[in-house]
Amino acid sequence: MKLGLDTLATHLQGGRLAPAYLVSGDEALLVGEAVDALRRSARQQGYTEREVHFPERAGDWAQIDASAGSLSLFGDRRILEVRFSGKAGKEGGAVLQRLIDAAGSDTLLLVITPRLEPAVQNTAWVKQLEARGVWLPVWDVGPRQLEAWLMQRCRKAGLEPTSDAVALLATRVEGNLLAAQQEIEKLALLLPPGKVDAEAVLEAVAPSARYDVFTLGEAVLAGDAVRALRIVAGLRGEGVEPTLVLWSITRELRNLWFLRRGDDLSRRAGPRLPPQQLAALERARPRAQKLPFARLASRALRADRMIKGRLAGDPWDELSLLCAEFCGMRPLR
Repeated sequence: MKLGLDTLATHLQGGRLAPAYLVSGDEALLVGEAVDALRRSARQQGYTEREVHFPERAGDWAQIDASAGSLSLFGDRRILEVRFSGKAGKEGGAVLQRLIDAAGSDTLLLVITPRLEPAVQNTAWVKQLEARGVWLPVWDVGPRQLEAWLMQRCRKAGLEPTSDAVALLATRVEGNLLAAQQEIEKLALLLPPGKVDAEAVLEAVAPSARYDVFTLGEAVLAGDAVRALRIVAGLRGEGVEPTLVLWSITRELRNLWFLRRGDDLSRRAGPRLPPQQLAALERARPRAQKLPFARLASRALRADRMIKGRLAGDPWDELSLLCAEFCGMRPLR
């Protein structure tokens, strides 16, 4: 069966654990918290030993297989924890299937991976684990959900931030939930319980946002110029290659052009777009009718030539102008 983070606590309160669990996701904080909750529940139910494996090569799977077949030294119940990239290969998949079959009253199987690609989700071991145990996919907290997530975490820590305080906190920790949690804990130590305003956040919270080129694509699709320009500045400060930034912007520009032309992006040849990106493109459909595609393409070409040294100028400045115009602003040049 498949569970979400919001139903995990209720599941664990049921008193009986499934024989196997798969926790997958890229949000390190949320994955870690889910795994910790599973371990706590397992210890309460008598799983006193813990055995952890990090398979990287084909031979590592054979060692896990042999270890799983051996009895505990003291006959105690144990947690068998397997952490890997999610792509097990033929040998790893076969071993995982045997581990899932063997999991039961004496052994709790806990598999931890990054977010699983669609092809991996359809492999035999994932299907088998979902049928016999529990799959807990941990989704990213996107910019639309971040402020609500921060508010919930602050209230859990005894703080009642104003809307301005939450918005400021979100801009300082976006893309870095671990830093967000640490900053909330710091606020709880520095401030008395109760109301927290933007000034208190400004004084206590250091900027620790992390961005990637995909969040930039989300921002320009949403027409959020302030956020897009903040992300461009963050990517520049982190040393990201401007080529990747240009790729992210032109990818969304191309997708919107196809959408305006009437193409069905869910059936287009090539790599399939994830559901969240299709939803973001659909929300941007009204803007697609008004975008100056020719001018944006010309500006993207200028940025590309600057990156390659064929045109004088700073490509980051041109990328910022491209983002601003993509979001509906009219730059001076």
